[in-house]
Amino acid sequence: MREKINKVTIEDIARVLNITAATVSRALNDHPGIAENTRRIVKETAARLHYQPNRIASSLRLGRTNILGVIIPSAEINFFGSVIHGIEKIANQNRYSVLIYQSNELYEHEKLGVQAFLQAQVDGVLASVSKETINADHFIEIKKRGVPLVLFDRAIDSLGVPSVVIDDYAGAFAATKHLIDQGCRHIAHIGGQQHVSIFNQRLKGYIDALNMHGIAVNEDLIVYGRVSVDSGRECMQQLLSLKQTPDAVFAVEDFTALGAMQTIKDADRKIPDDIAIIGFANEQFGEFLTPGLSSVNQQTVTMGEEAASLLFSELQTADRYQSNPKKIVLEARLVCRASSIKQK
Repeated sequence: MREKINKVTIEDIARVLNITAATVSRALNDHPGIAENTRRIVKETAARLHYQPNRIASSLRLGRTNILGVIIPSAEINFFGSVIHGIEKIANQNRYSVLIYQSNELYEHEKLGVQAFLQAQVDGVLASVSKETINADHFIEIKKRGVPLVLFDRAIDSLGVPSVVIDDYAGAFAATKHLIDQGCRHIAHIGGQQHVSIFNQRLKGYIDALNMHGIAVNEDLIVYGRVSVDSGRECMQQLLSLKQTPDAVFAVEDFTALGAMQTIKDADRKIPDDIAIIGFANEQFGEFLTPGLSSVNQQTVTMGEEAASLLFSELQTADRYQSNPKKIVLEARLVCRASSIKQK
């Protein structure tokens, strides 16, 4: 039978030091009315007794938990890890903790994450929407409860909440123009699910770049996948089965590009001599591939910092959701490596 371990309380510390529990509480919270020496002794005693503050009780008293909830589609993608790094930097500066929930790109999981955060009474939620999400009722519920919500990367403009995104259109336009500048004229696009705004914007950037450079859009060269390595392989196989195969590929993101590169190599085609390729997101693995994968940098850490800063601004706003939400659009930066640079 396990022995019950009693938690040390403020009252226990007060008894040891022969002072009031109120004095202990104020000392632990650095109240200016408590002498510095008393604060030091109280904190040393609390540490010696292994005192842990009751955050639930504190949150009930203060009306806040000092916790932010963050929903990401996948922890396996370096992009989201970098965004979280930026979020945590700003959260730490504001003495907040961060809870992370992974939706695994599933709508139902995302709903469960929202429910878990609301039950935990987090002070605010930051989220990047899953690829499956079309119905946004769970995010509307956050708004109804008056909890600050900020979306990053994958936003839903119709929700009317603050957001931080990259200029996906400009990034896709620049990536496609880069391939055109390399002399490519049969440029394919492996796209993602078009109800996700960032994937739709990347398709538009690709099409407009072709049109503005006098290259007709060939619908056969546009294929849609599920945004994964396996999907990239399958889509590239489809493109290689065409009578006129592409001389370049703009992939909607780097994992899709990785799958496409593997298929190109398996078909004994050379990258970039036969088929140049460029992705989107600038995942860390890209620079270690052979050849190195060209991509579009999404300023991930900055995105996290801006999203968290927006959320803390919302926490200070009493009439949130009453005015036009702020939308921050970050510059997309082209990163050119060997996979897209043809010898001239």
